[in-house]
Amino acid sequence: MILDSFLMFDSAANLAQVVGTYTSANVIDFGVSNSLPVLANLQGARDMGIGDNPALKMLVQVITTFTSGGAGTLQVALEGAPDNGSGAPGSYSRWWLSPAYALATLNAGSRLYDMDFPRPPDGISIPRFVRMTYIIAGATMTAGTVGSYIVLDRPDQYYSSTDNSILGGYPAGITVAN
Repeated sequence: MILDSFLMFDSAANLAQVVGTYTSANVIDFGVSNSLPVLANLQGARDMGIGDNPALKMLVQVITTFTSGGAGTLQVALEGAPDNGSGAPGSYSRWWLSPAYALATLNAGSRLYDMDFPRPPDGISIPRFVRMTYIIAGATMTAGTVGSYIVLDRPDQYYSSTDNSILGGYPAGITVAN
């Protein structure tokens, strides 16, 4: 897996926070760059949506296990915004919201957002800017960090039991004869 800093929302977002909504440190701008033009309608020049294989993928992974003084939960959302007419984000629209992950599932290595980079939902304009939003509910998180990226390839493998922080594969004790 190759991580590109231009497609990184957070390398290790510290979510040891009180109940609330927090946005990623980085907003990805699909339009303005040294070599990429801005379209006439001020929207993104790069097409990040569904297309030829392999599709770009979302990767949001717990880096440091979460702890909380109560029953804290975490949701992750992808949001997009058009240009406001002066080169800055307009109003953000939520594209996709993850399930509310219980504290017990927020272990180091847990993957929270394994999906291909989505198209904007119906009725939402093509974005120039995208960001991640983290929603903490239930109780204050006392520890926990996540990394979030758009990647070309992600290490996808069956996981063990119900904990996707443990990569699976063949169950223990399997011998494959040559």
